[in-house]
Amino acid sequence: MKLIITEKPSVAREFAKALKLNATNKGSYLESSEWIITWCVGHLVTMSYPEKYDENLKFWRLDTLPFMPKEYKYEVIKNVEKQFDVVQKLLQREDITEIYNAGDSGREGEYIQRLVFMMAKPNPNAKMKRVWIDSQTEEEILRGIREAKDMTEYDSISDSAYLRAKEDYLIGINFSRLLTIIYGRRMASKINEEKATIAVGRVMTCVLGMVVSREREIRNFVKTKYYKILGEFGNDKGSFKAEWKVNEKSKMFDSPKLYNESGFKKEEDAKQFIANLAGKEAVVTEMKKNKQKVNAPLLFDLGELQNECTKRFKINPDETLEIIQNLYEKKLLTYPRTDAKVLSTAIAKEITKNLNGLAKGYKDEEVQSDIKKMIDEKYSTDLVKTKYVDDKKITDHYAIIPTGQGFENYDGLPELQKQVYKVVVKRFLAIFYPPAEYSKVNVTVNIENETFNASGKVCINRGYLDVLKPEKNDKQSTKNEQNVESNSENEENKNEEDTETNLEILKTLKKNEKLEVNNFELKDAETSPPTRYNSGNIILAMRSAGKLIEDEELREQIRGDGIGTAATRGEIIKKLVRIQYIQINDKTKVITPTVKGEAIYDVINFSMPDMLNPDLTASWEKGLGMVARKEIKPEVFMGKLEKYINSKFDKLVIRR
Repeated sequence: MKLIITEKPSVAREFAKALKLNATNKGSYLESSEWIITWCVGHLVTMSYPEKYDENLKFWRLDTLPFMPKEYKYEVIKNVEKQFDVVQKLLQREDITEIYNAGDSGREGEYIQRLVFMMAKPNPNAKMKRVWIDSQTEEEILRGIREAKDMTEYDSISDSAYLRAKEDYLIGINFSRLLTIIYGRRMASKINEEKATIAVGRVMTCVLGMVVSREREIRNFVKTKYYKILGEFGNDKGSFKAEWKVNEKSKMFDSPKLYNESGFKKEEDAKQFIANLAGKEAVVTEMKKNKQKVNAPLLFDLGELQNECTKRFKINPDETLEIIQNLYEKKLLTYPRTDAKVLSTAIAKEITKNLNGLAKGYKDEEVQSDIKKMIDEKYSTDLVKTKYVDDKKITDHYAIIPTGQGFENYDGLPELQKQVYKVVVKRFLAIFYPPAEYSKVNVTVNIENETFNASGKVCINRGYLDVLKPEKNDKQSTKNEQNVESNSENEENKNEEDTETNLEILKTLKKNEKLEVNNFELKDAETSPPTRYNSGNIILAMRSAGKLIEDEELREQIRGDGIGTAATRGEIIKKLVRIQYIQINDKTKVITPTVKGEAIYDVINFSMPDMLNPDLTASWEKGLGMVARKEIKPEVFMGKLEKYINSKFDKLVIRR
């Protein structure tokens, strides 16, 4: 007999269906003549609390810290004990010759199953294999079973998972207890409570630090007013505005009167500068015309999709994950907990299967029109040599894309899930479309070595924008694409007709052409505070080790080891809300710290500020990644962790 252990009952049913088993439902497992399929229900086993090592450790005392056991204890979770017993009996059956670990194909999924195997002690004569799949389609399930590797091939991922759990356990227990013992009473009085526990977590505390630091930046921000100068120039074809900017030949070069390269500190200085330009000749000294091509964005990873869904649908990251997890289980999408935004070479070579499936099964008029255009225009589906395929940027799984299957489950989906699915489909189709093309003009006007700059940009070929930003659904986006982008302020009140006219005028100018100076305009400007995180973009900031980078291309260029993982970031935010350290506005999804959260921050910032440092947290995550990639041994990581905890304790206890 062969035994498969999946992550949950619904997945077990899909495996049975793929194998075409005539299986008997035994309640907690399915059995046929050749196969048995059972399941976990999330975690069945967990790490034991300190009091299971010694009853005295139930009490929080300084003389029992730091707590770092030589051997860790684990126990079956009480409310799932019945299912564990079922799985254990099946694992130990003497007629089982092969055991397939078909848990969730990621670090956390590996950990859940390894804990079960560790506690259950499977039949030692059975071969242990690992099924690693990218979707729940029948084809992928069968491939996963057929190509299942010896489970030892995944030992390094298991090592990393165990270490992550131990790290969170040791830091959480030791520093929560230590800081509560030292500062708990003081903090309780500060937040007007009888007693207070200071909860510390490797990732959680760092994210709290990001939120509180940003809030205090905003709170302490003082706006600075400054003054910019716009010149209006023209010829017989019309006029346009350009912004003054200091240059090396300018009279204002290195002047203390300037706030920045295009603004004056005082209004009177700006007015005096304008007065000195009156009646002088304006000449076009530089004229650049070019065309720009912009490719479709990369595919969705979990973080990007969570951010997109927060913007579009005002839902939190954990809600997004729940939705795409369901779409994955319904065979509609590939594996959701991924940090990759590209495809593997292998999947890229077979991508027409996904496209053909969408064309046949997805009854959405807009998407069918997009696919029809691809066919009519003969757009290439060969992605292998494009930026959308890069094996080096994939660790466990490629980007989230539609499978082109599962449409028998589509009609029964809630409307929001259908909308999220469509967002993923549109991003996927966009990569097959040509780039958007823009006509750009940059003009420099000179008045006695004082330069004014204007630029214009208009979309001349929408390309992939026809998929991602259909004009009928996104008028504002279309308008922005066509607008002239002036180097002056973002002229929100300027209408589309004016900006298109300006662009046409800029295109007619010639180098050395003399222009009329219609007038100069003084424009007030002021500095802006940083924006608060929302529940979507904080996920992106966590992925970039605390840096909130709005530009997607730039995010991709500098991304490295972040805070937490794709699978855990949403849960961290949810936990911070649950323990009332942060709050999320229901409508805007903007995140702010609570009074308690700020008090916790102050204690940690005073006692062990490096716990608030995203770079430190990211470095631990990097170490776990190195273990998973077999670049360092688990004991090296563990040694550094224990050394860190001991050194922190020595400093904090002395300070006390």
